[in-house]
Amino acid sequence: MITFLHGKLCEALPTQVTVEVHGVGYEVLVPLSSFDRLPAVGSEIHLLTHLAVREDAHTLYGFLTSGERDLFRLLIHTVSGIGPKLALNVLSGTSVSGFCAAVAAGDVKALSSISGVGRKTAERMVMELRDKLPGIAPTTGGSAPKISLPAADAKLNDAVLALTALGFKASDAHDAVRGALVLLGDGASVEQLVRACLKRPA
Repeated sequence: MITFLHGKLCEALPTQVTVEVHGVGYEVLVPLSSFDRLPAVGSEIHLLTHLAVREDAHTLYGFLTSGERDLFRLLIHTVSGIGPKLALNVLSGTSVSGFCAAVAAGDVKALSSISGVGRKTAERMVMELRDKLPGIAPTTGGSAPKISLPAADAKLNDAVLALTALGFKASDAHDAVRGALVLLGDGASVEQLVRACLKRPA
């Protein structure tokens, strides 16, 4: 099991980064909650990881905080019907604290607004996780430095890439991001833009 990676951040795209460790580049899938707090490309980075092994692929998932990784593991190991991809969607669609609050309150509507999470899945989350979430560590920024937002065009492009990685058609992703920018304003981060796009109308 690969528990963490400590090395140089070589590439950072929404939902995917490349980390070089002693001359070896590791491709790691990350949630938007971690992507939005990554250091600048070329900087040193410490990522907590989870290795998912299947017959046809070994996939690394990375997280900047233990709370994110704990919740990811809890989702894939506890809630029936949730695999790594959907667990990553959950972390991209809400914060750890927001998810815990929704489960504790039994807020099925809020949970089912996350992309890929239907009402039945949201109900299973509440039923199967309500008694297990107190053990989840709070989400913090850790030691990873925050960086200033990129130029507007780059930010919009990152948001579109994230949405297409999460299953949106490119044209729909562009329209959704433009609408979210109008709603949230120019100061919105990539994570905020994508989360707004992932929220389905009630």
